[in-house]
Amino acid sequence: MIIRPGVKIIASSRPLARGCSGLKVDKRIRWASSPARQWSTPLAKTIAEAIATTGPISIAAYMRQCLTSPDGGYYTSQTQGKDQFGQKGDFITSPEISQIFGELLGIWLVTEWMSQGRVSHGVEVIEVGPGRGTLMDDMLRTLSNFKPLAASIESVYLVEASPALRDTQRQLLCGDVPLEEIDIGFRSTSKYSRVPVTWCEDIRFVPNDSSKTPFIFAHEFFDALPIHAFQSVAPNSTETSQFLTTPTGPLPLTKPASQSKTPQWRELVVTPTPSASNITTTTSPSTPKSQPDFQLSLAKASTPPSLLFPTLSQRYKALLPTPGSVVEISPESHSYAADFARRIGGSSAKASSNCTSSTMVKNRPSGAALILDYGPADTIPTNTLRGIRSHQHVSPLTDPGLVDISADVDFMALAETALAASPAVEVHGPVEQGGWLQSMGIRERADIICKGLGEDEGGKKRVRGAIQRLVERGGGAMGKLYKVLAIVPERDGRRPVGFGGGVE
Repeated sequence: MIIRPGVKIIASSRPLARGCSGLKVDKRIRWASSPARQWSTPLAKTIAEAIATTGPISIAAYMRQCLTSPDGGYYTSQTQGKDQFGQKGDFITSPEISQIFGELLGIWLVTEWMSQGRVSHGVEVIEVGPGRGTLMDDMLRTLSNFKPLAASIESVYLVEASPALRDTQRQLLCGDVPLEEIDIGFRSTSKYSRVPVTWCEDIRFVPNDSSKTPFIFAHEFFDALPIHAFQSVAPNSTETSQFLTTPTGPLPLTKPASQSKTPQWRELVVTPTPSASNITTTTSPSTPKSQPDFQLSLAKASTPPSLLFPTLSQRYKALLPTPGSVVEISPESHSYAADFARRIGGSSAKASSNCTSSTMVKNRPSGAALILDYGPADTIPTNTLRGIRSHQHVSPLTDPGLVDISADVDFMALAETALAASPAVEVHGPVEQGGWLQSMGIRERADIICKGLGEDEGGKKRVRGAIQRLVERGGGAMGKLYKVLAIVPERDGRRPVGFGGGVE
């Protein structure tokens, strides 16, 4: 779909997977709002006032505010008693569907630990975006059954920005053991083997020690990281500005953009919708219509992100000559993938020269990272910004702070970034979640659980129904939509379990 300068974009009623809203084009562009306008949330008003002062903002800035603002962010300041997860929340994740999901991730860690020589100390278990802590709880419970491995676990780290979720995780993983504030965050003690559990707000605060063996898990984490979106525009389009838009004001261009003889990238930016607009977002025929607070439009001039991010990969560069091409890029996702790779394989001076973290040389690469999320296996995500609330598809541009916002994960970008960050790692996948879980023995584990239920036919039905939900491949089912990608130490092509390899 081509998005032209001077248009605004609204949610459509086209049904898409997990809240993915389609885009329609309206030919009006006015975004200045009336001072008396009523906003859907206090955060919406705050964002609108910022835009009125500084001009349109990137999708990344909008997402960051909506999800993690201390003053009304979706994950950081939910109303007391409100739970984003589960049937009573806004969405349900795989660990909440079946305990077997977390158990199998724990088994995958065991197989990697075994294949890497069964180290007896220095193992770290790290999860980014741990939700309610359900996944980590199931994993630690599983790992406690493997005594030599359990004894080798030195620390558990949870990367969590939400104080409310942090407290929920502590109660599940540590019981009544209180939190202790430390220099990098907070610490408590797990009910499993009394292992220390440390909470950090960012992966950069997690100690990076070359002597450790880190096993890193990211389940439905990357989809919530902010994205930028760009569209290739034809030369000599409606562009007339001779200035570059920056956060601190316009800067003169050496050569006016209108004189360009090649297509250029333009960023999709967020602005308020006109207060008198009749724009609606429709999730179903029975759902009331409402006006989104904000809209997307195409920047009239180059922005710093449009000049940098689409140049970082040949995959993006290849699309520039085709006007109308749209790409979504998440620099924050790239940063996390690079961090994972360097923790596992170390980094050379060359690999780390453009990185914010320091060079870390590991004499023996060790550990692994497992990323489970949704997105295409080998293409660049396009127009996937989505919102979900109470298990319903909604516009991501309305009710800021009350709506979960996400976008498809670019797995190929994560793989490229990881391989560039460390010469001592290799990447496997992405593979479909359904096939991965079945190769890990999800049905066999379900059979064991069902056998233990005896005559409880209802319980057996629930177990098998949950498993089917996780592995089903039809349409936009989870087994096909979700993918699994692994970052492991380089080892001459030996494949990990779940990616075509076996237990050694």
